[in-house]
Amino acid sequence: MKQYIGDGMLLITAIVWGSGFVVTAIALEYLSAYQVMAGRFVLATIILVLLFGKKFKTFTKSIIWKGAILGTILYIGFALQTVGLEYTTPSKNAFLTAVNVVIVPIIAYLIYKRKIDRYEIWGSIIAIIGIGFLSLQGSLTINIGDALSLACAVAFAFDIFYTNHFVKKEDAISLTIMQFITASFIGIVAVLIQGDIPTTFEKEAIYSIVYLAVFSTTIAYVCQNVAFRYTTATKGAIILSMESFFGMVLSVIFLHEILTGRMITGAVLILMAILIAELKPSFHRKRLRNV
Repeated sequence: MKQYIGDGMLLITAIVWGSGFVVTAIALEYLSAYQVMAGRFVLATIILVLLFGKKFKTFTKSIIWKGAILGTILYIGFALQTVGLEYTTPSKNAFLTAVNVVIVPIIAYLIYKRKIDRYEIWGSIIAIIGIGFLSLQGSLTINIGDALSLACAVAFAFDIFYTNHFVKKEDAISLTIMQFITASFIGIVAVLIQGDIPTTFEKEAIYSIVYLAVFSTTIAYVCQNVAFRYTTATKGAIILSMESFFGMVLSVIFLHEILTGRMITGAVLILMAILIAELKPSFHRKRLRNV
């Protein structure tokens, strides 16, 4: 039962993150990428502290350094994603971010020497082809926004991997609080360094920041970090990869984004890569057991 609850929480996270691509695109019309990140993390941290302030009494050195690692990775991932969104479309940003599902097993191999099977290899190859269809322009160059979105996928893959690893031994809420405190600190420092402190706020910008802080950050990351106590990093990455689908659908509905045939082909290939790399091996094992 806990496994299904965990999977359900990850699906909620994927849906909320999918909507986040659209809301972030709206926020970027009024604020810089660094202002958006600082705003969402600071507000999310305040919300978590108000709800779970008692957790500070249970903080240990282990929670502090693990949360700091997750917070640093989280900020880097969102920095790459948000800045990338200034130069590419929400749907492309969403699909390129989903490539992290192929990267997670590679990280597992490099760190824990877990064998990569042939399905994951084929999945990686197909994903690269899909990225080419989705990102390469007529001159065979990649848009800077697409490149940043791909780098973001690597960062989020590390976030998924280490979150799954850390929550097995630590309290998920305490880790999330420390993670957000770290991301907020980095976010504030980045804004101060750029001298980019906002003096006025449009109501659309405020609404966007509140949505991103409450739903895409607080609710989504609490759900993700708690859910990873009951599932594996690979399975979690599969479910979270659905954010790309929801991101594309919502971009078309709310931002009236037009998808070209080439982009749709690339998106389909990336989804095929995800299915081959992560689901096919389990089907294969089931077939062998039935022989």
